[in-house]
Amino acid sequence: MAQHPLKGSERQPLPGAKSVGKADPTERLEVTVLLRRNQPDVLKGRVQKLSHPDHVGPHLSREAFAQQFGARDSDLAEIRTFAAAHDLAVVQEHAGRRTVILSGTVGRFNAAFGVDLQRFEYPGGSYRGRVGNVQVPGELKDCVEAVLGLDNRPVAKPHFRTHQPRGNVQWHANGGNSVSYSPLQIAAAYNFPPGAGKGECVAIIELGGGERTADLTKYFSSLGISPGPTVVAVSVDHGKNSPTGDANGPDGEVMLDIEVVGAIAPEARIAVYFAANTDAAFLDAITTAIHDTTHKPSVISISWGSPESAWTNQSMSAFDSAFQAAATMGITVCAASGDSGSSDGATDGSDHVDFPASSPHVLACGGTNLQASGATITAESVWNDGGQGGSGGGGVSGFFPVPAWQDGLHATRTSGGGAALSNRGVPDVSGDADPETGYNVRIDGTNTVIGGTSAVAPLWAGLIARINANNGGASAGFINPRLYASLDALRDITNGNNGDFAATVGWDACTGLGSPDGVKVAASLATPVS
Repeated sequence: MAQHPLKGSERQPLPGAKSVGKADPTERLEVTVLLRRNQPDVLKGRVQKLSHPDHVGPHLSREAFAQQFGARDSDLAEIRTFAAAHDLAVVQEHAGRRTVILSGTVGRFNAAFGVDLQRFEYPGGSYRGRVGNVQVPGELKDCVEAVLGLDNRPVAKPHFRTHQPRGNVQWHANGGNSVSYSPLQIAAAYNFPPGAGKGECVAIIELGGGERTADLTKYFSSLGISPGPTVVAVSVDHGKNSPTGDANGPDGEVMLDIEVVGAIAPEARIAVYFAANTDAAFLDAITTAIHDTTHKPSVISISWGSPESAWTNQSMSAFDSAFQAAATMGITVCAASGDSGSSDGATDGSDHVDFPASSPHVLACGGTNLQASGATITAESVWNDGGQGGSGGGGVSGFFPVPAWQDGLHATRTSGGGAALSNRGVPDVSGDADPETGYNVRIDGTNTVIGGTSAVAPLWAGLIARINANNGGASAGFINPRLYASLDALRDITNGNNGDFAATVGWDACTGLGSPDGVKVAASLATPVS
């Protein structure tokens, strides 16, 4: 039977990785198959309308979206037939998410998808992987958009940085060069509107680690929030709430995300979607949150990512398609833009942006250094700790085209001059991220200070939850076009750089449009911009 290479599925080994032999043919694994969407042109038209600031809705319910734009029954049947022919089990099927999860052995998947799975070792660990393209038979070549999970390399990193004391940093704030704030102090400095997010649900995506209820209770009580927010753990692809006990590990990410959102929107429900750190599980966590008819999140916060160069094209397209679905359903997605400046941690000497923040259907959240006295901001600049503690990610995508709301913008380079955006510019907005002006949090029984753009995504998510609640539960949805048409709602950051890109008047590839004036952001989202 003729096999066809799946577009965008080509894989290469991780840098420094070497094959140490074939994967055990009896090893069992699960693979996510993403099917084409019903009526893709109709959805494309809806998304294009949402790219204009004067077009806000109406948003579709999850049920209506699934019925209109989910997978086709005939394609689902085709996958079942294919699975049976290759002795693969269908363990999950979701028409709205367009997802079928198959289970079987390495040997069966090798035969089914024309791959040669091997074991790779690299300086940071090992993984099961492949080289080249996934192959699909003729009957599937038009209906399958992605096959994820054959390769289980870690795909993302959490974007937080622990403060390394250079003096005596106290629990609330101290003088000198280093300060730290509670999320409530930061919200006050950014003029967030009053409110507690009542009736909203904020989804948080986590690819490892866990939270401890006792820590959350103590933390929120220290802020005068009692009882704290309702936190629900949602298992995706066998992922679960698994605290490691290491505050510098993924627990730091989980607790930071929950504590920032929970402080800003204490009456919102927080649904934490736990999944493994693979492209398949990451996508499944996102689509599970988007299509969750139980918790119904109106905002999603993502603080994990990696350079676009680390992803396959099929993965980036699949994630972006999910974010388009979120926009159509009125769900705001906030993602951290990275903590390694204009290189995004890549070592090839080139500029890179972080994904999924680089998706044009995500609010990409960059980082600043915030100096405040009470609720008054005294200074704010690009977060750049000279390579010692990181810097805010930003630049120009190598994959996604310029969205309509960024037409005509320029990326100013530190070396002088600049050029019109050739592709999607990152970030869109920013907020306090420098560990030197970090967030007071509690992790694994310890009070500490953390920064990173990981804090900015949940900060903006909490703001949007407040705004949605204050608007009677009406979801702001895809807010990028309206923010770009409401420049006075952001505090323009004009000082500093993130490596190769410099801050300037207006949008820049360090801090985007700037940090929020929460009340003005709320006003810009209350009605379409004329």
